[in-house]
Amino acid sequence: MVVVQFVNYYYNVIIGWALFYMFNSFSSVLPWSNCNNEWNTKYCTTVDDFVDAGTRNYTNRYIGGEWYNGTVYDGKINGTKLVPAAIEFWERNVLKIHLSKGFDDPAGMNWQMVGCLALAWVIIYFCIWKGVKSTGKVVYFTATFPYIFLTILLIRSVTLESASVGLEFYLKPNTTLLLESQVWMDAATQTFYSYSIGVGTWCALSSFNKFNHNFWRDCVVFAFVNSGTSIYAGIVIFSVIGFMSVKQGIPVDEVARSGPGLAFVAYPEGIAQMPVAPLWSFMFFFMILLLGIDSEFVQVEGFVTAMVDLFPTYLRRGYRKEIFIAIVCFWSFLVGLSMVTYGGMYVFQLFDSYCASGATLLWLAFFEAIAIGWVYGARRFLNHFEEMLGRKVHGYWLTACWVVCTPCFTFGIFIFSLVKYTKLEYSSFDETYTYPTGGYIFGWFLSVSSMVMVPTVAAIQLLGTEGTFIERLKYLTTSQLQQTEKEMSQFENHGTEEEKL
Repeated sequence: MVVVQFVNYYYNVIIGWALFYMFNSFSSVLPWSNCNNEWNTKYCTTVDDFVDAGTRNYTNRYIGGEWYNGTVYDGKINGTKLVPAAIEFWERNVLKIHLSKGFDDPAGMNWQMVGCLALAWVIIYFCIWKGVKSTGKVVYFTATFPYIFLTILLIRSVTLESASVGLEFYLKPNTTLLLESQVWMDAATQTFYSYSIGVGTWCALSSFNKFNHNFWRDCVVFAFVNSGTSIYAGIVIFSVIGFMSVKQGIPVDEVARSGPGLAFVAYPEGIAQMPVAPLWSFMFFFMILLLGIDSEFVQVEGFVTAMVDLFPTYLRRGYRKEIFIAIVCFWSFLVGLSMVTYGGMYVFQLFDSYCASGATLLWLAFFEAIAIGWVYGARRFLNHFEEMLGRKVHGYWLTACWVVCTPCFTFGIFIFSLVKYTKLEYSSFDETYTYPTGGYIFGWFLSVSSMVMVPTVAAIQLLGTEGTFIERLKYLTTSQLQQTEKEMSQFENHGTEEEKL
């Protein structure tokens, strides 16, 4: 739950960015498609100017409130590197990061993003304030409507000139990258995060199902749909990336910026080159907004459900749960304010890289697999599957995963990441920022604060149990569940207790 709450703090900032871009799409000309805005510098360049940046003179060019002459050569003006308009919009208007000196210099509040972040949390609150009753209704829209937008964008994207260049880059594997630890870490993080593995949200939300619900079918369908959607969305993204790569005359890997830059710089830059660009921009960012809301309220609902189950006497009375959700959202908003200052991006990147990074998730998943496969027992766990499904479950491959594959995979990549550890840096368009020592200490504090919960809770349980060490260990690693008809009935009614109270 510590990891989930950390993610809640920073994930809504991304939704705030999507809201800001979506609002800016309501214009006849997209503001990141030109250099005629107050935030632009004299080094700003449009895509057309960048493509034509051979050798030529600019005479009496008016940008940023001043007239100037300049010579463009090899992508530079008077020796200074040209900056695409989409990057200046992102860095100087959305983030305003140029006003901060670094992690230890917030430099002031970015009020336009404070407003977007507040709106994002209001949306999340009203999506989940009535529990699964409201969440279930919202998800019908947020989980299905993006596929309509995605399909429309797919048709437009794959018909762009040179889209095949991006698709080849996307679908053709580069085996040399398998030797880099960061590739494995990124892959593990994406897989674990995409499937919400190891953070408890599945357990929290599935507790509202009836005891005999066919969760096996749901898991299989979810696995195929989730992975299929990722591949589907990748085709949409890299079709546009290929189009931009050929138009600008630069390699695809330079266009496809990692991190937020892909969704908030590269793709918007490509959309700006399409006919009726504001329409495509609105559709794209509205889709990002729906996907973000879908992910965020599941995380918040998972955290709230876990807390309500821990303190049912206090939180299942009257409007206490609604008030508790409001407190959680407001507190998360307050923490998120640190990421919408002028130097907020530095804080955001630390949260993104450390609190829910591959290392943290791998650590948690390793001990969860050990607990199921070696402590509680894979066969005993499968017996519960049979009780719920009402049929025989062999689960040889599940047993192999719990006992061997998952522990070895997670532990191996975890060690690999520590051995190949490199310090985090923030890369803007033309420079790289190295965090001070305090930044790395803060980042590792975020990681350790969730990782330490495993040995801490184990120690508390051991110390709080009577008997010798062996007796306590045996007692704590043996199921204490006594499955009676009364308890089965209570389990099935869990999802409706809110209505009864």
